[in-house]
Amino acid sequence: MTNAKPVSIVMIEDDEGHARLIEKNIRRAGVNNEIIPFTNGTDALAYLFGADGSGLVSSGRQLLILLDLNLPDMGGVDILEKIKSNVHTKRSPVVVLTTTDDSREIQRCYDLGANVYITKPVNYEGFANAIRQLGLFFSVMQVPETP
Repeated sequence: MTNAKPVSIVMIEDDEGHARLIEKNIRRAGVNNEIIPFTNGTDALAYLFGADGSGLVSSGRQLLILLDLNLPDMGGVDILEKIKSNVHTKRSPVVVLTTTDDSREIQRCYDLGANVYITKPVNYEGFANAIRQLGLFFSVMQVPETP
């Protein structure tokens, strides 16, 4: 049996207020895993796929990806598609966290392999509560190692 590596949470969220709120409420739920924040898709993909773009850099990493769909440089759906079509990152769970509740977009994300789709509640308390629940979910969730 191999030693379970701690899961790193890759947070791709351009709204600084949302990012702080997400981190605070994940911590409140007792999740102490490393959170690696990115404010745009370009930097996040560079981290996930490495300089050569192969994704080999993520081999053996245990990642959980929190993905906002509305990013300044590229669409979150495109990022999701890249993550799920790469052999080294396709098993990493992706939680889509967005203000969009368009049913076609939700369907598209699930079709591409999103594991969870959460619409950000409009008010602060609702959002904080949703993230706390997500944190509790993270604390019991099993994440596969990437091949």
